[in-house]
Amino acid sequence: MRFPDNDELTSGENALDPALLAPTWPEGFRAGFVAVVGRPNAGKSTLTNALVGAKVAITSGRPETTRHTVRGVVHREDAQVVLVDTPGLHRPRTLLGERLNEMVHEALADVDAVVVCLPANEKVGPGDRTITRHAFGSRAPVVAAVTKSDTVTRGALAEKLIEVSQLGEFAAIVPVSGTTGAQVDELADVLAGLLPISPPLYPVGSLTDEPDDVMVAELVREAALEGVREELPHSLAVAVEEMVEREGRNSKRTLAVHVNLYVERDSQKAIIIGRGGSRLREVGTRARREIEELLGRSVYLDLHVKVAKDWQRDPKQLGRLGF
Repeated sequence: MRFPDNDELTSGENALDPALLAPTWPEGFRAGFVAVVGRPNAGKSTLTNALVGAKVAITSGRPETTRHTVRGVVHREDAQVVLVDTPGLHRPRTLLGERLNEMVHEALADVDAVVVCLPANEKVGPGDRTITRHAFGSRAPVVAAVTKSDTVTRGALAEKLIEVSQLGEFAAIVPVSGTTGAQVDELADVLAGLLPISPPLYPVGSLTDEPDDVMVAELVREAALEGVREELPHSLAVAVEEMVEREGRNSKRTLAVHVNLYVERDSQKAIIIGRGGSRLREVGTRARREIEELLGRSVYLDLHVKVAKDWQRDPKQLGRLGF
């Protein structure tokens, strides 16, 4: 991957304002992209958020929560690490699953380093071996992040580290906990050292390049995933219909956000709505709080649940939902 040099960034018709990137950057500054990969529920998004120091990817205890690549920017004095959080690589059962796996392979094809997330509280399995093999196939340096290190004893963690070391020649193996922050800074040090010499790639203070409507949809989906049945997470999709200004109380401007939640069956629609709409109200309350924090303003959130039969297997519906 080629990055622009200083002259390209600061001169010419399409030049970026240097002050937006960084007023200056020290000699030897490094910047580049790092793919964060692993099987479903390996702790990728939690680790990404911990490294960035802010919430850029939604999380839940459900596998296959992440459905698109999310970029999170780690700003350091000596480097800028752009993390590419990916969906969990898995054996697909639907067209959606196939497209999620394609996203992982695309991310691995053009990065400067790869982090493979391997949970400390589970044995290395076929899925871990598959994703590790793909990571080494990228020809970029590969780091093993032994995630969820806070969930096991020291002895068990030591055994896990030995088990992971037998998977291949990693550039480093780092036990880490995205939940407690243990060893997060150490992992960031390792990743920064693997990146090429380059000026910053993102503006100062920029944490992600995700559009607001995508972030809003993800926050609604995260709230809706709390406490639902096993089969529902895979059948739930969320899309923002529109975001418009409107006059609120006391002439205060409010952002009206209209969101559609899609499920595949009427029975799933009933689960999301709950008795008398109680569960949908809870989802709205939780999501609105997160959205207002994200956007820094008052929000009116309007949620509607719709049935899109077998959307995970329908190419046209997948296209309309952004997959």
